[in-house]
Amino acid sequence: MRRRALITGAGSGIGRAVAQTLAARGYRLALAGRRTDALEETCALLEGEGHFPVAADVTDPDSVAALFETTVDTFGRLDLLFNNAGVSIGGAIDSYALDDWKRTVDTNLTGAFLCLQAAFRVMKAQEPRGGRIINNGSISAHAPRPESIAYTATKHAVTGLTRSCALDGRGYDIACGQIDIGNAASAMGSVMAEGVPQANGTRMAEPVMDVAQVGEAVAYMDSLPLEANVAFMTVMATKMPFVGRG
Repeated sequence: MRRRALITGAGSGIGRAVAQTLAARGYRLALAGRRTDALEETCALLEGEGHFPVAADVTDPDSVAALFETTVDTFGRLDLLFNNAGVSIGGAIDSYALDDWKRTVDTNLTGAFLCLQAAFRVMKAQEPRGGRIINNGSISAHAPRPESIAYTATKHAVTGLTRSCALDGRGYDIACGQIDIGNAASAMGSVMAEGVPQANGTRMAEPVMDVAQVGEAVAYMDSLPLEANVAFMTVMATKMPFVGRG
């Protein structure tokens, strides 16, 4: 039977790349995001049939509830949530706008929690029971870039969501893991090739990797049976400055 998955932030970048990879493997996909036109563009790129877009705001509990209700009504169950929606708003600590902080926390942390919670409820109750949740973390879940306090704080917190869900999901056959991505050539990551601030105060272009490799990594994580789990995977451009003192 074709696996059924929900991808948030599916209108571009990493979400779109993961959708393309999973569709090529025969998944049926619910594609969630704020912009219906972008979701429809993603749908048009996918192999197979049975995919559909759902306009949704992950920061709004009612919108999230409607998203999961639509998904389950359409598919009958949910096998995988790729919890991917996020924003990145940089800025110096002493001048960082409170509205930017709130928007980042609402999207990257509260939004991730609301989707994780909804998926947990569905997977706990469905028959056969269980499923897999993969949270999109970041290299910033381990180490910050300059002037990224809100993004870094929320991505560290996503690691806490992942660990808690992995623990609490054991009794219900819910496997929860996290993929930490470094320098994928998406809209968010493309600025790396143009030059970004470094910890030593300089500005330097950084290597990037094909965003399609993220799709391959997520597909691998979900290829395992539910009695096995990739708790954390880091997939990154090989030569980016993360490992060591670079």
